[in-house]
Amino acid sequence: MVRSTVLALAVLIWNAAAHAAVVVDAAFVRQAIERGALIWDVRAKQDYRKGHIPGAVSIGEAASELRDPNSEDFIAQSDIEEILGSAGIDPAKEVVVYGWRGSTTPHFARYTLRYFGAQQVRVFHDGFESWRDAGGASSVDEVTRPAVKLALKPAPEQAISTRDVVARLGRNDVQIVDARTPREFSGEDIRAIRGGHIPGAINIPYEHNWRDPLAQQKFAQRQVDNSSGMSLKESADLKKLYAALDPAKETVVMCQSGVRAAQTASVLQDLGFRNIKVYDSSWLGYAAKLDAPADSEVFLNVGQMNQRLRELARRVEDLEAQLRQQGKPASCANC
Repeated sequence: MVRSTVLALAVLIWNAAAHAAVVVDAAFVRQAIERGALIWDVRAKQDYRKGHIPGAVSIGEAASELRDPNSEDFIAQSDIEEILGSAGIDPAKEVVVYGWRGSTTPHFARYTLRYFGAQQVRVFHDGFESWRDAGGASSVDEVTRPAVKLALKPAPEQAISTRDVVARLGRNDVQIVDARTPREFSGEDIRAIRGGHIPGAINIPYEHNWRDPLAQQKFAQRQVDNSSGMSLKESADLKKLYAALDPAKETVVMCQSGVRAAQTASVLQDLGFRNIKVYDSSWLGYAAKLDAPADSEVFLNVGQMNQRLRELARRVEDLEAQLRQQGKPASCANC
């Protein structure tokens, strides 16, 4: 009797932990499908059409569809309501988001839904590759769900503005995690009007959440034949990675425009961090506020950039001339 009671209690505890988890596995996805959860595939449309989890909906590559290509901020809320509503994606429902293994886009999609009030949204980080490896079925059918009329209400506690970040500088109860590359952090790689980092920020590139931080590079260069290195580290290793941080403090997570930061935010929530805010504008927004203090500050050399663009344009012209001489159309270098 005692043994059965202990086992039952253990099952309840395990179920509660699984229910609370942000990052889930293929077994969880199967169970979510059985209970009617919405499955959202955030990959590009061409990838979705080649094969997806049966029943999954798509709006295309979510980070592109829901953000302005110039500012990299959210598009108008009314447009987001239309896009999500037309696809039947309701933040009030249980949602599981997936893409390719290791991709930041599913985490960004989760952040988006959380920002607009979702309470039950999880990320299948290992994505479609893991689904297939686990024997999951694949479908090429375009899924159409009933449209929903959305009136989204932002949840300000999920995000933080540039003004608020500046106001928090130097506070002992706030910690800032910069998920960009070390070269971006140091100002060597400038992707905004200036390079550098927010004073006091701790640089932990989001790829360090993976079992192999170089996995994407190795896979692209065919040094490995699969993307398994982009799976997340075990919980104990992730705790070591973020050991310098205090889970009880307000934790601001940032990158260049908020997408990479969203993956780190998911990881930190699963590690028990209590007050996580994604700095959506991130370095693009902070760098543009020229009176905001920055360490390792380096301004973009516009003259040098223009010179490089002119050199690139000349190379393109030379290549087109060579192709014309060979009798090939300029758009067909490999014909």
